[in-house]
Amino acid sequence: MTKTEYFHSVRLDKDKCKGCTNCIKGCPTEAIRVREGKAKIIDERCIDCGECIRVCPHHAKIAFTDPLESIKDYKYKIALPAPSLYGQFRELEGVEEIVSGLLDLGFDDVFEVAKGADIATKAIKKRLSEKSIRPLISSACPSIVRLIQVRFPELLENIIDINSPMEIAAKKARNDFVKDKNISKDDTGVFFITPCPAKMTAIKNPLGNEKSEVNGAISILEIYGALASEEHEKNEKIGERSFASAFGVGWANTGGEAEALGIDRFLAVDGINNVIKVLEEIENGKLPDLEYLEALSCVGGCVGGPLAFENCYVAKNNIKRLFKKMSERGDERAEQSYSDMDYSETLFDSPLRPTKVLKLDEDLGIAMKMMKELEKIEEDLPGLDCGSCGSPTCKSLAEDIVRGYANELDCIYILKDRLKDLADSVRETKKTD
Repeated sequence: MTKTEYFHSVRLDKDKCKGCTNCIKGCPTEAIRVREGKAKIIDERCIDCGECIRVCPHHAKIAFTDPLESIKDYKYKIALPAPSLYGQFRELEGVEEIVSGLLDLGFDDVFEVAKGADIATKAIKKRLSEKSIRPLISSACPSIVRLIQVRFPELLENIIDINSPMEIAAKKARNDFVKDKNISKDDTGVFFITPCPAKMTAIKNPLGNEKSEVNGAISILEIYGALASEEHEKNEKIGERSFASAFGVGWANTGGEAEALGIDRFLAVDGINNVIKVLEEIENGKLPDLEYLEALSCVGGCVGGPLAFENCYVAKNNIKRLFKKMSERGDERAEQSYSDMDYSETLFDSPLRPTKVLKLDEDLGIAMKMMKELEKIEEDLPGLDCGSCGSPTCKSLAEDIVRGYANELDCIYILKDRLKDLADSVRETKKTD
């Protein structure tokens, strides 16, 4: 069987890796091992959440995104700024300055992803009235969608089949631009300004769609300096455009999506480990009254993405202040022409499928035999889950041993006992001599 090829934004710089095992304990899908002094990322398990980027003291985990120069590959370029981009700037009076700055950087047009969030809000409200399954789970965070594919496949049907604001914004931006300019879609590149590596992966390996509407992703870190280094006066290309609502911008923070939806029985959870706990409770039927779950991988929401510049708590407050200013100007829930998008265009065009990472063998008989062996090996391990062996838990080490990727002497406690037995044996031999 041909192995599935995966694109991942999160990658390992082997030259910087010291084999310290910090990363394996924080990975929510046990996608990292340390073997022969170097970390190894298991493609099928990785959800590109970026947790390993945060904890690696040697900066050996990196995120691959597109350089700003890549926009030159297209005759026309459209920027899609994430709402979290606004949170990188303190005392921002409005989004016009950021839009002008992006136009100054060489983009021909800017379409706010916050507008996509406004459109998504309408579509989600409609979908909530159409679907009976509860709770519905937001599809906005690609790391959470992939987490469910890997660890909670039975909850896939709970994920709302509405495209992310990024995808909605990309489709709307391209269609409007090529229609207005009477140009070819192939000449137009659409680039997301991203706070996280998972969005880059979602462009290359789309979720709920056969093909992404986005051509590339540029890190906030890549363009922050250029946007922050000077004041950007109103660019002539900005025209008399409409901007996103305050609620669309609010999607950058945890709870922003749920607040925009205006529903009561919801949970807004951030931080990958907190989300896992809630998903476990949903899986076990402990939250029967929950209507909607907004789940975000990063603490604070998208403002806490590993590719953001500003401290997530500062950025979160920046978004709150901007929300307040926009609301005072009457931009809180502005109904604008960009909202006119056909509902069917917001829906997934292909189903989400589980990621098969736990299958020990294609042959069921062999797999069952391997499972029995795994259970026996796990019983003999100390159960400390220390990670010193290079696997995150004793169970994962047992699995690695069964798969042939490790052996029991990788466990330092078993190795210590064997060495002690050997030393005792040598001493006994010397006594008899």
